[in-house]
Amino acid sequence: MNIDQNVASSTPNFPVSQLNFSLEIKGNKTEIIISSYEDHVMVIATQIGAMGTILHARKEEGMSINPTFNVSVLFGKRDEPMLVACARQLIEHMTLSGVSKPLVLSLGLKDHSAGTLKGIVSAVIDKRLW
Repeated sequence: MNIDQNVASSTPNFPVSQLNFSLEIKGNKTEIIISSYEDHVMVIATQIGAMGTILHARKEEGMSINPTFNVSVLFGKRDEPMLVACARQLIEHMTLSGVSKPLVLSLGLKDHSAGTLKGIVSAVIDKRLW
């Protein structure tokens, strides 16, 4: 995994914190944009220059000691369990970091392998903007 140093942050007066960067995962250039809105975190990871499958992940509110999470596919491939697993890993990490915002995740990938998705999760966690 090779991360380019062309990281760009938004201007200070823009109401949404944003981080853009690119890296190579399993031979595919992968562009990642992380945006932290007041009420959601949005992550776009693309190898195809388009949004791809869009998922929504959130922590369920309840009295349980162990948190539960809800991940749903809003648009795109509904038969890809690895995409759902990627969203679940990110929302779990966000929750453990103390973030209570839901996640909107867009994955436009050429390669849906576990290695690619692990690379995306690692890169987003390393750069965490939440």
